[in-house]
Amino acid sequence: MRYNQIVQSNTSIKIFSDLKTLSEAASSAFTQIANEAIQTRGRFFVSLAGGNTPIKLYEKLVRANIDWKRVYFFWGDERCVPVTDAGNCYGQAKQILFDQISETNIQRIPSELEPASAAQAYAATLKSFAVAPLEWPRFDLVLLGMGEDGHTASLFPGSPVEAQTATVAVVANYQDRPANRVSLTPHVFNDAKNIFFLVSGAGKAETLKKVLSATRTPRELPAQRIDPKDGQVVWFADSAAASLLP
Repeated sequence: MRYNQIVQSNTSIKIFSDLKTLSEAASSAFTQIANEAIQTRGRFFVSLAGGNTPIKLYEKLVRANIDWKRVYFFWGDERCVPVTDAGNCYGQAKQILFDQISETNIQRIPSELEPASAAQAYAATLKSFAVAPLEWPRFDLVLLGMGEDGHTASLFPGSPVEAQTATVAVVANYQDRPANRVSLTPHVFNDAKNIFFLVSGAGKAETLKKVLSATRTPRELPAQRIDPKDGQVVWFADSAAASLLP
């Protein structure tokens, strides 16, 4: 690890030589938070991310010393495609992580539905785990990635900044193709106790520099919408992604 830089009072960035060491550190931090939550409250709520970057983390978590019976898995977003599709976030994790996990602990987004119906159904799932006055669980940990354009989960540039619901259907064209996704909104993410951004690759360096700068443009850079009220954000970045940071 190169250094741990405090960006804001609740935000820090840890920089690693490569994705392997980044994933090892994220696995260790994940395990610590999970075990503390289980010891304190008897269960651990985590929201997983899709994409390529977290795959190595999931591979390492298979061997983690965690009481998996007390872990409840959710997702920050999902593509409305079959579970067998390579782009399905639940399907990606299922291949690696879920052999030892009870189905009752896995709260996937119903990707077999159309986005609007899937978003509505997942909002109801979230509410079933909520403690009033919230209508969603307060996650112990949220895993997020960041695209080269600054999107996170399925919150894309130009999308409404102030969503009023826990979930949103994402159906507008994105990069010249229909999105057909469901995403949690900043309402849910920003209630989390801990948020890990996992970012790798030189193609994200310029965007990471902008997202972590003092200039706030959350409409153009949705990753800036993640700003928890009473929680901590840690950016895990490899040296390529962090190459333009001061």
